[in-house]
Amino acid sequence: MKGRFPEHLCGDGPVNPFPGLKALERRIGHDIPHRLGSNEGLDMPHSVLRAALGEAFVEQIRSYGDAEAYALRQRLSEQLQLPLEALLVDAGADSLIALALRGLVAVGETVVCAAGTYPTFAYFAQGHGCVLEEVPYHQTPEVLAPDLDALAERAIQCQARLVYLANPDNPSGYLHSDAAIAALRDRLPEDCWLLLDEAYHDFRDDETDSAVWPGVLRLRTFSKAHGLAGLRVGYAIGDPDMLAVLLKVRIHYAVSSIGQQAVCLLLDQPDEVMLHIQQVKSRRARLRQLLLARGYRVMPSDTNFVAVCLTDAAQAMALQQSLLAAGILVARPAHPALAHLLRITAVEDALTCLADLNPWQEG
Repeated sequence: MKGRFPEHLCGDGPVNPFPGLKALERRIGHDIPHRLGSNEGLDMPHSVLRAALGEAFVEQIRSYGDAEAYALRQRLSEQLQLPLEALLVDAGADSLIALALRGLVAVGETVVCAAGTYPTFAYFAQGHGCVLEEVPYHQTPEVLAPDLDALAERAIQCQARLVYLANPDNPSGYLHSDAAIAALRDRLPEDCWLLLDEAYHDFRDDETDSAVWPGVLRLRTFSKAHGLAGLRVGYAIGDPDMLAVLLKVRIHYAVSSIGQQAVCLLLDQPDEVMLHIQQVKSRRARLRQLLLARGYRVMPSDTNFVAVCLTDAAQAMALQQSLLAAGILVARPAHPALAHLLRITAVEDALTCLADLNPWQEG
């Protein structure tokens, strides 16, 4: 198998001391109604919560989330046609990024990413004690994209242990094809992992699979297409041997019972999610046309946002501040390499605000 693990994770341990009540029930084959050995048996009345949020909510919050997220993984397994062992659930894509670094990269080893891509990766990598190498984006008047050749070359030069790639990219919105990703993976050193952040994969216009790719950890989230950002739930697709190592260092109760139940309910009723995705794509196209008609340079996007390229960082900051003064928040990357961008989410409010507001009209 491609890649290797930090030395301290190559043996049998560490072993999770709290696999959880749900896992125990599955192992012994029956429910445990009398919970006298943990906080899940507490009889707090929760009268205020019950009155405000309902009985079902109170029943969920009394229990830790299933540490194995078994019901959620079952649904994903069926829908994605993957074995359970190839799926790992954690508290959103951010938590999965941190988990990947903790389980796949030792302190002091080198990781590589595009300069200005989703900044949480660099934040976690530096906090983990990695050596962070960044390569410039590929930029033309029509394209702003992570440079796959540059990523591979830097990984080879630096003997990197991991390469991070967001696809579709945040904040540019650019999408690399599966074939291009496979070519990048094949160019990386044999012991270098590819951490593929697919947080926006639901908004792609092309066809993609959900297969296990050797040497690749694929990350996805329920924050975007499913609208559950506040519940913090995401999942990873990877080789079972790799996921088994990540489970050794994962925070086992990071995903709440409420979060798991909410995702399961949406996965059981996919029509609403699919309708939302189609509506986002339609608004994304309309928003892009609106901005192009105003004379702005707008990058193609396969996400739920569009990226506007301004002349420089100063112009982007001035426009962002002008909009903020009018009560409109748009995102501008903090990284100097992409500080000339404004990222605008394709919600209906964006079409209304940016169509009518004078500060958007320069001069």
